[in-house]
Amino acid sequence: MSGPAMGSIGWFEFGTDQPDTIKEFYGALFDWEFKLNTNLPGVNYHEITTGPGQPSSGGIFESGGRFADYAVFYILVPDVADTVAKAKDLGAEVTMEPVTDAAGITFGRLRDTAGNHFGVFSPPAQ
Repeated sequence: MSGPAMGSIGWFEFGTDQPDTIKEFYGALFDWEFKLNTNLPGVNYHEITTGPGQPSSGGIFESGGRFADYAVFYILVPDVADTVAKAKDLGAEVTMEPVTDAAGITFGRLRDTAGNHFGVFSPPAQ
C-alpha cells in the first residue's frame, strides 16, 4: 500500500504569521522542501516535502496574524463529513466545517473532548 492507511496521521500543518521563519528552521533542521500551493483561492499555503522522492506530507498556512500560531496533525478518513458528525456526537467541537479545495481534498478541524486541536481529511474521490 502506498501512502498512509485510513485512521492514521497522514498530514501535519503549521499555522503562522512567520512562514519564512518556519521554512528556514525546519528546512535547515530536517532538509525539508517547500512549494507554494494555490488550490484554495485567497489562501497562502506552502506544501512540505520531508525528503527526496517523498510526497508532500505537511504544510504551512500563512495566517497573516488573523489567528494564533499552531501545529496540528490530520488523520486520513474515508468521509470527512461523516467523521466530523460522529466526532460531534462524541462531544467534539467543530472548529472548521468540512471544505474541499480545488484539488478535491476535503478537510475539517475539531477539538476533542479534552480540548486538543486536530484535523481530518480525505483525498479526492477516484
